[in-house]
Amino acid sequence: MATKGQILDMTPLGMRFTVLKSGADTQGKSLDLHWELLPGCNMKDPLVHVHPNAIETYDVLEGEMEFFVKDKWLTAKAGEKLSVPRGVAHTFRNPTETPVTVFNTHQPALRMENFFEDTCTLLDIVTGNRTRDYKMDFRTMLYMSVLLKNYREEIVARRPPDFAIRLIGAIAMLAGTRYQLKQEGGGM
Repeated sequence: MATKGQILDMTPLGMRFTVLKSGADTQGKSLDLHWELLPGCNMKDPLVHVHPNAIETYDVLEGEMEFFVKDKWLTAKAGEKLSVPRGVAHTFRNPTETPVTVFNTHQPALRMENFFEDTCTLLDIVTGNRTRDYKMDFRTMLYMSVLLKNYREEIVARRPPDFAIRLIGAIAMLAGTRYQLKQEGGGM
């Protein structure tokens, strides 16, 4: 479970999140994060996804970034806010040469902090504890598919399509792809 001040380091994906308030801090009402999106974050094949049971909000604090919402890209600058309703397909990216900072919330918190912690764990696995560059090869796809399978109440892929993620996840399970869930102490 994430704690206030914890850094969720996903720099291989071009992002670093700091927990401002965890789900426990808000009695589950929200997960509040400070994001730093590095230059070029999510520029190649970003995961278009939905949150079937939560609203996600973004308040751009510094810089300029882009959001894909429903079926189009939108630009947001410092001082602008965006709210994505439950079930609406979206993603984000930083096409600029400078970092972008964002105040981000998921309401309710559900297990999104666990999802982000497990994403950090998987990044450690697929990059050899950050000694190799991140690449979306077949092994990484297997792990990411297992991750998404474990958090279907929180996040569901739209592009790549959910059925493909589920199929790859089934292959991963048959192949014995596992990772240790930090929060629950169990396997896949």
